[in-house]
Amino acid sequence: MTDTSAEKQRIDKWLWHARFFKTRTLAAKVVEGGHCRINREHVRKPGHGVKQGDVLTFAQGRDIRVIEVTGFGARRGPPAEARTLYKDLDPPPVRQAEPEQPGQPEPAVPQRDKGAGRPTKRDRRQMEKVHGL
Repeated sequence: MTDTSAEKQRIDKWLWHARFFKTRTLAAKVVEGGHCRINREHVRKPGHGVKQGDVLTFAQGRDIRVIEVTGFGARRGPPAEARTLYKDLDPPPVRQAEPEQPGQPEPAVPQRDKGAGRPTKRDRRQMEKVHGL
């Protein structure tokens, strides 16, 4: 495929080629669920066409992605090739593990002997207290 401004590709196929979703079916479900916009317009049809320069906003897991379409792929290639199909306008924040507080001992997890049977109500409450439930 050549990159011309008049060229279009299905949104579900483009999202799959650009490796935002593992399968084309998952990409189609996100679009059908109303979780995708093209240039701030809601799209609910996986067959809707995207063209070069369109800005896509969609949910991917817990993140909201804002992507500009810069090209089309003829196949679903390797990740390095897929990154050439878009420009990330708002990269998702990098999640870091919560820092451990020095000086605080780790809470003891209640241990049960193997084969001791079901936990009692008291055991369950102790486990919930440790886990913060």
